[in-house]
Amino acid sequence: MLLVGLTGGIATGKSVVSGILKSLGAYIIDADLIARDLVMPGMPAWHEIVERFGNNILLEDRSINRKLLGSIIFKDPQKRMALNSILHPRIFEEAEKQIKKIESEKPDAIVILDVALLIETKAYNRVDVVILVCADEELQIKRLIERDELTREDALERISTQMPSDMKKGYADFIIDTSTSQEDVRDQTLEIFEKLKGLSNT
Repeated sequence: MLLVGLTGGIATGKSVVSGILKSLGAYIIDADLIARDLVMPGMPAWHEIVERFGNNILLEDRSINRKLLGSIIFKDPQKRMALNSILHPRIFEEAEKQIKKIESEKPDAIVILDVALLIETKAYNRVDVVILVCADEELQIKRLIERDELTREDALERISTQMPSDMKKGYADFIIDTSTSQEDVRDQTLEIFEKLKGLSNT
């Protein structure tokens, strides 16, 4: 089994690359999807988050208002660290379970661990290969404004909370630039996937 870390800053197009890799036959373990399950009403992480941030972050159905919570943590590093300390250990524990399950069922699999903060959390040490997805900052801003209905100022603030792509490049074995066309992004991803297949056979 080859374990590949897929990472990239906010609105760089990481989910697009993940989707292409899945279509090519890779197994995807998505940290965001794990986190969504962990914070379902009544789950231990949900209780800890509500205790830390208060009932005002809840919607009528008792689920967490992710947009509101996001606006809180992106403006306050201490609160962001508090949320991460609740979620990250649980996310990686669940990811490890999924990795072991795939490995037992499909020993020759290429497994993609899709984690936005792969480098910041030092989870890159757990993987065999790192793929970094990056994009021009102006394009990131444009995507965030359109996707999340943010102001330019808020978009810049969110981008600034993450390690710059230039710093992440030193940890990457492969880099995919999504500032180009969809066809080019697919071509870049396909080329890297062929190399991953070669690595998984060595």
